Amino acid sequence: MLADRPYMREPGYRPPITATAVLTIGLAAVFALQCIDDAYVHSDAQSLFALTDYGLRRHWYWQLISFQVLHGNLIHILCNVLTFWWVGRYAENVMGATRMLVAFFGCGLVGGLFQGALMQAFPTVYGSAVVGASAGVAGLIAIFALLERDTVIRLNFIFPMRAITFLWILLGISLFFILVPSPRNMGVADGAHLGGLLAGIAWVKFGWHHEFAATPWTWLREKFRRPDLRVLPGENSRGQLKPSPPVPAVTLAGVRWTTSPAPTQIEHSEADFIAREVDPILEKIAAHGLQSLTDRERKILEAAREKMGRR
Repeated sequence: MLADRPYMREPGYRPPITATAVLTIGLAAVFALQCIDDAYVHSDAQSLFALTDYGLRRHWYWQLISFQVLHGNLIHILCNVLTFWWVGRYAENVMGATRMLVAFFGCGLVGGLFQGALMQAFPTVYGSAVVGASAGVAGLIAIFALLERDTVIRLNFIFPMRAITFLWILLGISLFFILVPSPRNMGVADGAHLGGLLAGIAWVKFGWHHEFAATPWTWLREKFRRPDLRVLPGENSRGQLKPSPPVPAVTLAGVRWTTSPAPTQIEHSEADFIAREVDPILEKIAAHGLQSLTDRERKILEAAREKMGRR
């Protein structure tokens, strides 16, 4: 809808705070509480909520989520928060707040499982405790790189490279230091990074970055609400949308007539196309300019222009 686009709103309009901003503030607040605990409380929160070999052996599975909001020092949280602010805003704009948050914590969980497996198998090599949001951030970087593979970014604000090249570099570094666990890597949890990156790649490959795509938790949510439900309407057993049935044909007095969709169906289809594909592109133009579009986005705009011109 035109009214939903930022450049069509009233000058006094104030958008609600984004999920990216809320999570950024939350990470900073948790780090402040960690500092207060270090100075005055001296509790066992670190051993309870960090991802530890000790906790995993005792089935403290909440650590696979809680370790993502803890950080080791100021440089650690600054690097993670600044990177999250960059890719989180993009992911939220493309997928919406809910899917961005699920992608962030989901990729972090997969990263925690990778790192936890290494810690269980080689406890003296891969450390006994892990904290940080970098696994989830790595997943969002992978999503960004696959959707905007030709976008030029600047590594360390200096070296220009394509986003997809940056993704391959991160994958290579993580894999190398898993195979070569050198202390020169300064204790970075490369298993968590690799798991987060692979989870982000899978997220795009399964199409979960589309707001209209069915997801595993959609089926689980509906199954919880309706225990007798086996398959969602319009989906197959794997949660994927089923193809539309063919348009029926009617034969009358030897003349073959093919029924056409009702006008309301056509209008509904065009409205969905604009809301799903065109609106995010127009918002991107308003925010970053026409030069920020990828080749795919330019083709979508051209298709939309031709579609509207035939009306």
